Amino acid sequence: MSGTLVLCGAPIGDVRDASPRLGEILATADIVAAEDTRRLRRLTAALGVTISGRVVSCFDANEASRADFLLAQLSAGATVALITDAGMPAVSDPGFRVVAAAAAAGVPVTVVPGPSAVTAALAVSGLPTDRWVFEGFLPRRRGERRSRLTELAGERRTLVILEAPHRLPVTLDDLTVAFGADRTGVLCRELTKTWEEIVRDDLAGLREWARGREIRGEITLVVAGAPQVSPATRAMVAGTPAAAAFAAALAAEVTGHETSGTARKEAIAAVAAARGVPRRVVYDAVVAAKSARQ
Repeated sequence: MSGTLVLCGAPIGDVRDASPRLGEILATADIVAAEDTRRLRRLTAALGVTISGRVVSCFDANEASRADFLLAQLSAGATVALITDAGMPAVSDPGFRVVAAAAAAGVPVTVVPGPSAVTAALAVSGLPTDRWVFEGFLPRRRGERRSRLTELAGERRTLVILEAPHRLPVTLDDLTVAFGADRTGVLCRELTKTWEEIVRDDLAGLREWARGREIRGEITLVVAGAPQVSPATRAMVAGTPAAAAFAAALAAEVTGHETSGTARKEAIAAVAAARGVPRRVVYDAVVAAKSARQ
């Protein structure tokens, strides 16, 4: 009979958030696969737990090859505990390949739930939680990141984004351009840790907060979804007598963004997000205004 893969949710900061079951699994598993074996040792020492099984590493660079080894051990009947540095394996952390291989092979997979920066930040944000989207880490290259944010500008659900501290200022710049300066955001830093900090403001305010500041620690951003299109705006878009004036105002806003150095596509996305209208409406307004000037 095959063994069982146990996904272990690790504390995101305060070790006291670890459950007793986590300690039991780490102590009794035949194999403990850890993202960082040194951090694992610090965690078990803090929990007063002695690992009886074999400890192996499983991180981004070696996960593909490690999955084959772990699957062989599982197939032989071993219990394998998979743990990352913080939070849940496979959620913006190593583990997906191992879980996928085990599931494909018919190996039982279970979980020891634990703290999560994603749900913790969402809960304390005060933003709608009935529908939300987890974006994880945005693309590192600025062009790709801006393109992705342009795609998300009209997303109505609350968004949860992870970011490295050194990239936070430029990401907030791009968010402000793509979503509009007045979109509400909540910045959560070092949740459950000694220097926990929660900053609530619009995106422009968060951008100013991050400028010229030395930022450290884990960052989770929660951003309000795009506003619902108001009946008045919907009527203007539909072609009422005020539609021409409304289109001219949209085109003027886009031109203003372009004057400040924002590319046309990004300017259209920003105005659409700020106004709560589809990007196509803003694009058509720009085209119409250009035709009127010719």
